Amino acid sequence: MPEKRRSYQARLSALRKEMKKEKRDGYILPRTDEFQSEFLAPYAERLKWLTGFTGSAGVSIVLDYKAVVMSDGRYTIQLKDQVDTKLFETDDMMKTSIGDWLAENAEFGTVIGYDVWLMTIDQVAKIKEKVAHKNIALKPTEGNLIDRIWVDHPQWPSKKATVFPDDIAGRTSREKRKSISKELKAKGCSACLVTQGDSIAWVLNIRGADVPYTPVCLSYLLLHEDGSAEWFVDGDKLTPDVARALGHTVKVHDFYNLEKRMSEVNGKLWIDPKTAPSWFGMITQKNKIDVYEAEDPCVKPKSIKTIEEQKASRFVHILDGVAVTRFLKWVDDHQNKISKSELAAEGALDGFRRASDKYIGPSFETIAGFADHGAIVHYRATMQSNKIIKGDGLLLVDSGAQYKWGTTDITRTVAIGTPTEEMRENYTRVLKGHIAVASAVFESDTTGKEIDALARAPLRKEGLDYAHGTGHGVGCYLGVHEKATHISPKEDNTFEVGMLLSNEPGYYKEGEYGIRIENLVLVRDAQKSGCYRFDTISFAPFDPSLIVDSLLTKSEKEWLKTYEQKIADFIMPRLSQEEQAWLKTKLTFIETR
Repeated sequence: MPEKRRSYQARLSALRKEMKKEKRDGYILPRTDEFQSEFLAPYAERLKWLTGFTGSAGVSIVLDYKAVVMSDGRYTIQLKDQVDTKLFETDDMMKTSIGDWLAENAEFGTVIGYDVWLMTIDQVAKIKEKVAHKNIALKPTEGNLIDRIWVDHPQWPSKKATVFPDDIAGRTSREKRKSISKELKAKGCSACLVTQGDSIAWVLNIRGADVPYTPVCLSYLLLHEDGSAEWFVDGDKLTPDVARALGHTVKVHDFYNLEKRMSEVNGKLWIDPKTAPSWFGMITQKNKIDVYEAEDPCVKPKSIKTIEEQKASRFVHILDGVAVTRFLKWVDDHQNKISKSELAAEGALDGFRRASDKYIGPSFETIAGFADHGAIVHYRATMQSNKIIKGDGLLLVDSGAQYKWGTTDITRTVAIGTPTEEMRENYTRVLKGHIAVASAVFESDTTGKEIDALARAPLRKEGLDYAHGTGHGVGCYLGVHEKATHISPKEDNTFEVGMLLSNEPGYYKEGEYGIRIENLVLVRDAQKSGCYRFDTISFAPFDPSLIVDSLLTKSEKEWLKTYEQKIADFIMPRLSQEEQAWLKTKLTFIETR
């Protein structure tokens, strides 16, 4: 038996022994932490430890006699590569829910365990509804079963909190809390429980370093109707600067005070059941707390960037555009050199970003996928998978950065060697979809799925598509994936002026190549009654060798010309003469097309 399988089999066996001790016939292990974070501190990478799967979304369900690992369409190929299918089945969580899988596979009357801190109130309720007809019971376990068997379990993060300047935020924490307090009063609530790290960071004008890529502190917050707040956080994280910034209207408590302070709320408590761990649901029932269930009230205002946040975002995107442009020149300079690999490309891009003193770190783990690796939507190069970028094919690089004081996310696909005509045509179709979104003028009640349809139309004409959304919200020196609005086939959300989103259509041919083109866009007033438009704020050249002119309309060529002129205006002056000469060869719509 291979050593890798032996290791995961031993972990699976150890988990099943703990299940028996707890008198549980199954166990649910989602990939998350106690705060529903997207990116996890090492201590919370329990799913990765048990199964080997490293994707950003997933869940494992373990029964006595079988087990499964599920994720979404982004990770179909990655699941096959990383998970031992002799130990775990694999499935698509967008097609098969946890409740569906249990109803199909668990026996009548079984008892399924879970961690009350890792499953939300809403998740537990939905699973119970799905399995009720089989008399399957969901019962929490005493602590997390993985933590019992994980030898050398990493420690809880201990880095200090930092202050996010009011002049960049555009509003003080007190102003934000007063605004939220109006929402509480309007709903008849005395307080609101906030469990999302980026919401807490936004409303307090505080940042942290507890998880990779997103500058948040792992904590909880009670916001009161008078605008005061109680922050439940490790007190060691607070510096004198942070304490001064919080002021006397924000009291800091240890985590163990949570239940007591919740039970002392005099009136309705606002809780978001989709993000609050089920522990909070148990506590509200136990203490007979009157609950109002609705979306976290920080989500929407956080997504609408102030003028100051918009200025900060525009500035850091110019810095990032310089770094990405220099990186694209590096790729050209290293065409078919043996030293160039996926990991080398990742390191080179990070190096160009580090040239700016405003750079803090990546906003997510860089995706640098050559040839067939580019078809793996969320591929991550490892020492084992690291491919030499040599020969003919496409290189897809999706990356982002955290700067003082903004967040970026950009994807470019470039040709290595000689691309096929099919690659060029499909790249151009993706580009047409990208331009359709970027140049759209739409009414204020237009939904995310209506914008999404614009991006997919050029591909769908040829019977092609892609298995991910077209756009997601982005924070201001916060999460690179932000809620409130998305561009995807399932989104009925609308848009507000000031929202910052990605525009990233793609196409992926499994086993051969991947294409994605991504810029960030700000929602702006279109100076037309009741209409909005997108303003692209990411600047780096596209690969002209992959563009088929005959597939572009006159208006699409005009958009490209305007975009290239902005690159020339914003990026060119910050480059060396050699870099400027190279960039001019890529801005072909300005020159000849």
